[in-house]
Amino acid sequence: MTRLSLHVLLITLLAVASLRGAEPVVNRDVELELVRSEFGLADGPSWNDRGALYVPDVKGQKLFQFWPRQQKWTSILKDEFRISATFFNGGTLYVSDNANSRIAMLDGKELKTVYQHDSDIKPPARPNDLVVDVHGGIYYTLTARNEVCYISPDHKSSTVVGQVDAPNGIILSPDESILYVSAYAAKEIWAFDVKQPGELSEGRKFAVMDDGPEKGADGMCTDRAGNIYCCGATDVWIWNTEGDLLDKLQTPTRPINCTFGDPDMQSLYITGFGGLYRQAMNISGRSPEPEQTTASKEERRLNTVIPDGIEAHRNVVYAEYGSRKLLADLFVPKGSPKNPAIIVVHGGGWVKGDKTKFRALTIALAERGYTTMAIEYRLGGEEKFPAAIHDCSAAVRFLRAHADQFRVHPDQIGAIGGSAGGHLVGLMATGSDVSELQGQGEGHSSRLQAAIVMAGPLEMTTGSVAERSRTQPQSFSNIWLGQTIDQAPELYELADACQKISADDCPILFLVGELDHPERNELSRERLKKHDIATDVTVYAGARHGCWNQLPWFDQVVEDADRFFRNHLQN
Repeated sequence: MTRLSLHVLLITLLAVASLRGAEPVVNRDVELELVRSEFGLADGPSWNDRGALYVPDVKGQKLFQFWPRQQKWTSILKDEFRISATFFNGGTLYVSDNANSRIAMLDGKELKTVYQHDSDIKPPARPNDLVVDVHGGIYYTLTARNEVCYISPDHKSSTVVGQVDAPNGIILSPDESILYVSAYAAKEIWAFDVKQPGELSEGRKFAVMDDGPEKGADGMCTDRAGNIYCCGATDVWIWNTEGDLLDKLQTPTRPINCTFGDPDMQSLYITGFGGLYRQAMNISGRSPEPEQTTASKEERRLNTVIPDGIEAHRNVVYAEYGSRKLLADLFVPKGSPKNPAIIVVHGGGWVKGDKTKFRALTIALAERGYTTMAIEYRLGGEEKFPAAIHDCSAAVRFLRAHADQFRVHPDQIGAIGGSAGGHLVGLMATGSDVSELQGQGEGHSSRLQAAIVMAGPLEMTTGSVAERSRTQPQSFSNIWLGQTIDQAPELYELADACQKISADDCPILFLVGELDHPERNELSRERLKKHDIATDVTVYAGARHGCWNQLPWFDQVVEDADRFFRNHLQN
């Protein structure tokens, strides 16, 4: 096949993928599962950052914690409360203590009051549902009073909405620019632009449930693409950000509330009159904002504190595709006019993970004097290849376009990624001159000056990825590219970073655990050396896959990454 005909074929394959559009949000190949039915009335659930789901039983006056991997249930409050909803963020569980007219937070096995309403006023001020923003501010509904209130991080309360009839469910968009509120009786969804935390615009009617006279616009959630979910009289309704109905998920009994959960955040948990249900999804939800605390090494959890010397810009929109917004967390050292920059690309087999997973690494490198940018990208359940590499390329262009705002030296931009994120970083490093990998956006180069690949496979047409594609129909690469290597060898070739190595590529360092196939990417290193491109491999003794996010290897990874970037990002 000639180069011209190969190029035409690639354009055709990518055009077909573009016409196909986003993947369906609900995985209809997996049936809705009843997880548990033994509740008085299960209400607003939430997922924490340690692998557990909180489920309040409002009539049973219990708060349960469910560990899916162990199939273990525990009751975690020593006293009884009528909790109507929960929301986990920043390492803390917040609850609507409906009966006691307060918003509270879980402190050990007790509830600590965040804000107390007067329990004697009429109509009663009983919180129904709630959502917590990235700053720790809390929006919640007072259904009987037709109000939405906001509690600031310093625990001051104010009414921010007063015109919604029987407000019930409530959720923020992923970038926290829009607050959605469901009107229970009218079965309407209202949208309010967030001018600043606790200050909203006039509302607009976003969507209406048109399934008959029965009341029931209830609890809400969003996924990573910003799609809005609301429990209705018989179904969970799903709209995109334009208000177009994407799907309706029917449940055996009336649904009440919903949230995403499980380690891959690809299960939709639904509470209802029949108990707790779980539905497999193609798209994933958003992980909670990491806890800002210094964990001990005995806990084997990494430090995710944002230091005083670092400016945090979270949920920054760095690319848009129609109504789909891609978000990044940027951490900027204070006091320096210009910094070298590092884009951090998470792993997860191209089909799971999110920008919070490498938070500790992102902060640690920012403390070393880099502007760091942890990005989300479109996973395989949402969009097929080459969407993810388009997003990565867009992130580089974004940094150059906003160099002054985030104090970035535009000629000193590197990237680091682990596992599938390592592959994407390798493809960024070797494919910046390949038009099919760039996506939309003009005016700035996507070229890197240095790259670190942590246990990511650069080869796609050969090696372990190709082998699994042929022997495992549901391998991650087959899901991400949508076809096997034998069905679409041209796509695998396009995704192959090793094949694209050329003399003008940037230096690449490989980091890998001793027990994680250190021989991986030997061919890539040979090709880099052949072109006189600086490269090396560091092997960590006794380490397995993911050692960059594990103690005791984490500190050495940071040290090695810093040394490499200082050598290759400084003019």
